Amino acid sequence: MNVSRPRIDLAAVPLLTQLMVSLPRALLILTCTTFSMPVVQAQTQPNPVHAQLQTQRLGASPAPLDTASPPIDSGWHLELSPYIWFAGAHGTVGAFGRDASVRASTSDLLSHFNFGLLGAAEARHNRFLLTGDLLWVRLSDSSALPFPSLSAISVDARAGQLVWTSKLGYRFIDGKRFKADANVGARFWHLGQKLNFNPSRLGLNLTASQNWADIVLGGRVTLPLGPKASIIALGDVGGWNATSKLDYQFAGLLGYHVRPKWTLLAGYRYLFVDYRSRDGIYNMVTSGALVGLSYRFK
Repeated sequence: MNVSRPRIDLAAVPLLTQLMVSLPRALLILTCTTFSMPVVQAQTQPNPVHAQLQTQRLGASPAPLDTASPPIDSGWHLELSPYIWFAGAHGTVGAFGRDASVRASTSDLLSHFNFGLLGAAEARHNRFLLTGDLLWVRLSDSSALPFPSLSAISVDARAGQLVWTSKLGYRFIDGKRFKADANVGARFWHLGQKLNFNPSRLGLNLTASQNWADIVLGGRVTLPLGPKASIIALGDVGGWNATSKLDYQFAGLLGYHVRPKWTLLAGYRYLFVDYRSRDGIYNMVTSGALVGLSYRFK
C-alpha cells in the first residue's frame, strides 16, 4: 500500500527557521519579564502554590510565601471597669483654726455609707490612651447633742467626697510579654460637709465645701502571666505645692480573663493627699483592698 508523504513547502523553510530562532529568545524575554514583576503582583495570583511549583520547574529559587504580620488595628478600644474599694481612712482634718485626728476603719465607713459610685474607663487608639477614674461616696451619721441650750437635741452630719482623675497617656512599649504606659493629667477633689440640727429654730444648719485640682504625672505597666492572667501596677504623683502640698497614689492589681471580653480584678490601692488652705486642712490616707470587673467593648 502506497502511503503518500506530506509535501514540505521549501518556501516555508526560511520561515520555520526564523520561528525556531526567535522562539527561545521570546521565551527568555517572557521569563525575565515574569521574574522582574513586583512582589505585589505575585501575591495576587489565585494559587500561590501552583506559582511556586512553576517557578521551581523553571530552575529558579522558590519564592517565599507571604508571612507578613496582619495590619495594626487602628480602631478605637473602650474598657469600663466598675469596682468596690474596701478602704479605711486616717489623717488630720481641720477648719476655723482647729485640727482633729481622724481614724475610720473599713467597717466604720461601711456602717455610715449612704451612696457611692466607683469606676474606671479607658479609651485607646493605636498607642494613645485616655483614662478616667471616679470615686464618689456619701456618708452620714446622726448623734444626740449634750447642749440643750442650743434648742436642738440632735444633729445629722453628712459628708461627701468626689475624686475624679483624668489622664492622657502613650504606650511606649507594646509587646506581648510587657506593656508600659506614661501619662499626664489632673485629679479634681471635692469635699462637702453639711450639719443639720434638729430642731433648727435658731438656723444652726451649716454647710461647707472645698474644691481643688492637682496636676499628676504617672505610669502603668502590665505583665502577662499567661493567656488568662496578668499583673498591673500603676501610680501617679502631683501637687508640688501648686495646689496641694502632695497628692499621689499607687495600686497593684491581678487580672484574670474569665471570658474573652470580661476580666476579674483584685488588688490593693493607696491614695494620699495633703491639702492646706485658709479654710482648713485635709491630710488624709485612704487605702484598702479593691475588687472589680472589667468589660472590653472591642
